[in-house]
Amino acid sequence: MTEPTGDILETFENPYPGRDYVIETVCPEFTSMCPKTGQPDFGTLTISYIADATCYELKSLKLYLQQFRNHGAFYEAVTNRILDDLVAATLPRWMAIVGEFTPRGGISTTVTAEYDEPVSAGDPTASE
Repeated sequence: MTEPTGDILETFENPYPGRDYVIETVCPEFTSMCPKTGQPDFGTLTISYIADATCYELKSLKLYLQQFRNHGAFYEAVTNRILDDLVAATLPRWMAIVGEFTPRGGISTTVTAEYDEPVSAGDPTASE
């Protein structure tokens, strides 16, 4: 089984790079596989971000997420891995991913992972 890769994520130029605005993408049919049981896990991913120079392209996001369908990983690993790959592809000012996974055995799990753009050392608004 192949490991999911962020190499298939495509980007395009942010049409308004001078403005902070939030882009939210909801993926209600996300599937992955439980590494312990091999059973499918279902959930909704909500990806919110403030783009810098680039935005991700939606078809490539769909193809990227489909790679997890047969990939065994815990919810926490999947959510953080997707965040890392999307940050690497787009270099956003800010990004958050919320994974809301359907209940198993009467227990539901929500995982939230967040990225904040590092503050530049020369930024006069940076706190000391």
